[in-house]
Amino acid sequence: MATRHYPKRATRAAAALAALLAVPATAIAARHTHTAAGGPPLPVQAPALYGAAPPISPRDRIYTADQTSNTVTVINPATNQVLGTIPLGDERVGHLLSPLYFGQANVHGLGFSRDGRLLDVIDVTTNAVVLIDTATNRVVRTFYVGRAPHEGFISPDGRQIWVAVRGQAYVAVLDIASGREVDRIQTEPGPSKVVFSPDGHLAYVNHERADALDVIDVASRRIVARITGLAGQFSSDEAISPDGKEVWATDKMSGKTTVVDALHFRVLTILDTGPRTNHPNFVSTRTGDYAYVTVGGANQTLVYRRAGAHPTLVTRIQDTGAEPHGLWPSPDNTRVYVVLQKAAAVDVIDTTTRRVIATLHVGEGSQALVYVADAVPQGAGMQGLTRQGLDKRIMNLKTPVRGTAGMAEVSINGADGLDQIDVAAAKLPPGALFTVYGVLASDARITVPLMDVTATPTGKVEDALAFTKFFGVYSGVVIAPTGQPV
Repeated sequence: MATRHYPKRATRAAAALAALLAVPATAIAARHTHTAAGGPPLPVQAPALYGAAPPISPRDRIYTADQTSNTVTVINPATNQVLGTIPLGDERVGHLLSPLYFGQANVHGLGFSRDGRLLDVIDVTTNAVVLIDTATNRVVRTFYVGRAPHEGFISPDGRQIWVAVRGQAYVAVLDIASGREVDRIQTEPGPSKVVFSPDGHLAYVNHERADALDVIDVASRRIVARITGLAGQFSSDEAISPDGKEVWATDKMSGKTTVVDALHFRVLTILDTGPRTNHPNFVSTRTGDYAYVTVGGANQTLVYRRAGAHPTLVTRIQDTGAEPHGLWPSPDNTRVYVVLQKAAAVDVIDTTTRRVIATLHVGEGSQALVYVADAVPQGAGMQGLTRQGLDKRIMNLKTPVRGTAGMAEVSINGADGLDQIDVAAAKLPPGALFTVYGVLASDARITVPLMDVTATPTGKVEDALAFTKFFGVYSGVVIAPTGQPV
């Protein structure tokens, strides 16, 4: 499969990628030794074991994938400064729907190389995998894969990207140097994410349309185990512990998290973590080994002490905004960074006090977040950054449903041209039809219908979207059964 480039960028991108690939890739065994070329050791990437990594550095970067503004936000963790965004597409809805549109849409997933030199960005709607040089923020290669890719990661040797093609049933193996898809590893339907074991020998793939965690031998690209009996059939995210012993796979629909023995390929336990459980990750400190899990429906990040089949809930950290989603620790295990999807923000958590110590404002609709150690040379990393998606107005409302049971959460994101209204609801009459109304700012007695939504058989509405000019026109939102007086 040939790669496609933007014509004006092709020459520069090819030269930049050639320079990056000129340094030989190294095996995971060389992480704490010199490279094959005699250079410095590879950085230790999070999640990492306690005592394994140096302190947070200004050469490190945090990235968020912002699906509403179609950007990647870039953060310096040493200063908690949002440096800017890398625009990969347009944020105007009219442009996105145009038959002439050629940018990326639904910037969603993130991965990186273990040397910190490359960031891969998964764009779900345009079926794209974008490779970014972290030192320059420049796109150096773009791959196009199958339908609706979700998450992908660069292989331990730095030569391939393994991408879960969620809209189909395979993992695409992309060769970075040639720009070609070199293999397809068939999986269960709806593969969601690929994570590699710390030693680089195995890859684990969870699924959104199957009760399965596939285990793949990296060298042969063959499935060596298929673990079933997970919490449900909608595992949207997973993470592997830094000691390689456990995979935690979350199930957004059931609100549960499955803890898997990654060495013996069996389910250890299933935890009831809460509504819209999103992403897990790991922290190791002098007091023990912990798992952090974001719960979007509760606006909380949960902290568990790992103990094999018997993890214990230590605390619930209340996040500062709506829908905590992706999270990643610093390699020194002193901080955890949590992106808030419906608040356009990142919470910085101190792992000693387990409290939010800072909140940073990022691009809109962020899903994934990664921390990349040693991503840029000292004093570099500011090229090509913009303010697209930043400094937008956000409103989050908890709205009772009039005339029947149920509760709704409404998020309004200021956008370029039209504002985005995002409705999520629960405990509604199954299959019932509802209308979402805007309450006029000029006269609260007047409501205007904005969209209709239908409850699922379990009485939920998951992220129903409408686009209109909201701010300055409406003051709030009302939801009621369609046809009934408001």
